[in-house]
Amino acid sequence: MTTKHNRPLAAIILAAGQGTRMKSVLHKVLHPIAGKPMLHHLLDSVAALGVERTVVVVGAGGEQVEASVAGRDVSIAWQREQLGTGHAVAQAKDALGGFAGDVLILYGDVPLVSAATLQRMVDRLNFGIEPRCVVLGFRPDDAGAYGRILAGNDGAIVKMVEYKDADEAERAAPLCNSGLMAARASDLFVLLDSIGNDNAAGEYYLPDIVMLPGQSSAVIEVEDASEVAGVNSRAELAGLEGVWQAKRRTAAMADGVTLIAPETVWFSHDTAIARDVTVEPNVWFGPGVSIASGATIHAFSHIEGASIGAHCEVGPFARLRPGTVLEEKAKIGNFVETKKAHLGKGAKANHLSYIGDAYVGAGANIGAGTITCNYDGYFKYQTVIGEGAFIGSNTALVAPVTIGAGAIVGAGSTITADVEPDALALVRPPQQAKLGWAARFRAVMGAKKAAGK
Repeated sequence: MTTKHNRPLAAIILAAGQGTRMKSVLHKVLHPIAGKPMLHHLLDSVAALGVERTVVVVGAGGEQVEASVAGRDVSIAWQREQLGTGHAVAQAKDALGGFAGDVLILYGDVPLVSAATLQRMVDRLNFGIEPRCVVLGFRPDDAGAYGRILAGNDGAIVKMVEYKDADEAERAAPLCNSGLMAARASDLFVLLDSIGNDNAAGEYYLPDIVMLPGQSSAVIEVEDASEVAGVNSRAELAGLEGVWQAKRRTAAMADGVTLIAPETVWFSHDTAIARDVTVEPNVWFGPGVSIASGATIHAFSHIEGASIGAHCEVGPFARLRPGTVLEEKAKIGNFVETKKAHLGKGAKANHLSYIGDAYVGAGANIGAGTITCNYDGYFKYQTVIGEGAFIGSNTALVAPVTIGAGAIVGAGSTITADVEPDALALVRPPQQAKLGWAARFRAVMGAKKAAGK
């Protein structure tokens, strides 16, 4: 739900870093968590606040970021030289021309900050004796090389200093700077013009605006430090994925989902799963999955782009690919793969089958080893299986083909033409038996082997 503000709100998202520790041709902020690029997690949180303008500041690899946000209400600003975070924010000035309101300053590689936390920052900026800016602080277990914040009990910042420039006493402070800030647009760019680069790195530090003479700034603390965790390496990306997954599993169980072994289930950012669904161990959900109440997802199933109806069964060892729709009480069994397949109510494919580009009517049964031959190397074709039809084991349905309602296809058939409703289709050569042939064969071959031939 969009949050209402008394003042307009904008967001500047910094995404100009080189990201060299990721060792990837993909821009750092486009690496996914739960199947969605980190930057887009942040953009969605910002959008939930009802921002009027969003500016993403890019540098190396910025073309990738620009392409990724195409179609969203996002402006791109370029930082051609890497001169520090203060310099990066200054590059958004033109994109925010004429804007009079509050500005959130965020980082594209700090993707999991919540809309609620961002709202708290904006609220504090406009509370009581309004501070110059609001800094989001946190208390990590290991403060490491984070910048430190010294503040009074009221949250007023006494001093904020980068780790490289801090003395021993300042480095001992437990409150750290996440880098996320909020300020008024009318102040922000004036303040940025006032800072210098006389520091250990020779850069223009964004936090330096906090310590400029005049009006004081304030800090609020994030309730969950994982919200401000950043990603600079593959290991950190995996760690933050783990944090997101753990929260999502907890939320699912709180909503009435049974996870037999929660730590082995992997959700996507948009997985929609209803109450009274049971998920067995080692299940992976890709993007675009919805599961209705009462369904059971058995172990070792891989599901993406699929809609699973009430009281369906999937797996174990099933793969549901995009375009799969299972109506109520349909069943996909072990080692069955579906793609762009619609199974009607109560239809089932229990074993070792591939069902692609197909419509399967209600109550139809697909025997083990059945495949829909949907691709000729150039084009895809559809198979239609009518209600109540029975497809025998080891059948090849060569699309385009229609099996009528109630029809039976004998095991081992290769079907290349439509089958009428309630008909029996058999495609088999006649069975032959040559009496004694096997015994004579063994005798001849055994003799040859004994002779060393």
